[in-house]
Amino acid sequence: MDDCRMYDLIGDIHGHADELVQLLETLGYRKRRGTFRHPERQVIFLGDFIDRGPKIRQVLEIVRPMIKEGCALAVIGNHELNFLAFHTEHPTSPGEFARRHTSKHVGQHRRTMQQLRSDEVVSYLDWFRTLPLFLDLDGVRAVHACWDQRAIDKIAQALIDHGGITTPFLQAAYDERSALFAPVDVVLKGKDAVLPGGQLVRDKDGGWRTEISTRWYLSPQGQTYRTYTLQTDDIDCDQALDEAVIEQADPYPANAQPVFVGHYWLSARRPEVLADNVACLDYSVAKGGLLCAYRWHGERKLNNENFVWVEGVGQDDD
Repeated sequence: MDDCRMYDLIGDIHGHADELVQLLETLGYRKRRGTFRHPERQVIFLGDFIDRGPKIRQVLEIVRPMIKEGCALAVIGNHELNFLAFHTEHPTSPGEFARRHTSKHVGQHRRTMQQLRSDEVVSYLDWFRTLPLFLDLDGVRAVHACWDQRAIDKIAQALIDHGGITTPFLQAAYDERSALFAPVDVVLKGKDAVLPGGQLVRDKDGGWRTEISTRWYLSPQGQTYRTYTLQTDDIDCDQALDEAVIEQADPYPANAQPVFVGHYWLSARRPEVLADNVACLDYSVAKGGLLCAYRWHGERKLNNENFVWVEGVGQDDD
């Protein structure tokens, strides 16, 4: 692995530019010719740059030049793809969009729309279309929420068929009747399991939901809903998993190259790996948590000592 490029992977930022600058500087990046650079290393951003936070424009003004100048790579997050679909009007049904303009969806994008001018919205929408949904590099992988090879393969073929993240791609990705809906949902949001008996669990926004996010990287065999959930809080359900949950599982191979994800709003005083070759870097900076990075040196077995983080400043209202 000595000839691998060395990467610093950074989780969900959600408009927290001050913390991003602090983290980049802690990692040894310095701003030269208008862009944060490192003489030997490169950042991989795991998506979710927009929504929620107070400095969305500033985050984008840091990230996009880094990618343009070759100082960083990035995968798209569900918030960026949602934003694209929210602005993708149906070609034959004026007023209808790939992502419907419900009050919930409008609220999710409210801060981004407030902080960007209309011309900036157009510019960043065009840029979001250029971001990959996953990266499979020499020795390391990156995806926003879940590496499921079956889903990855279907998305890769759909991107070829549709010529990238085009209007037809977005329409298919957000149509529950489409064969593309489930793969995109898995890769950008992870795998869910419906709790038995109508049980409820609080989600990251304080609402109630009937499903849990699962530990998709583990085998479901012998697991209960409590042990298989990927949540900050315990799930009070020791019932064995339904057969349908087991059937949809595709555990990440223990001998596969390390994969890094964001998305899950984890909460901890100190980040830890999820498995020897799986790490989540979303530690809820938008809820006053941590903005987290992992300094990867080419190792196949991840090490808790390689996490680097800064404390979030305050908590967003939404």
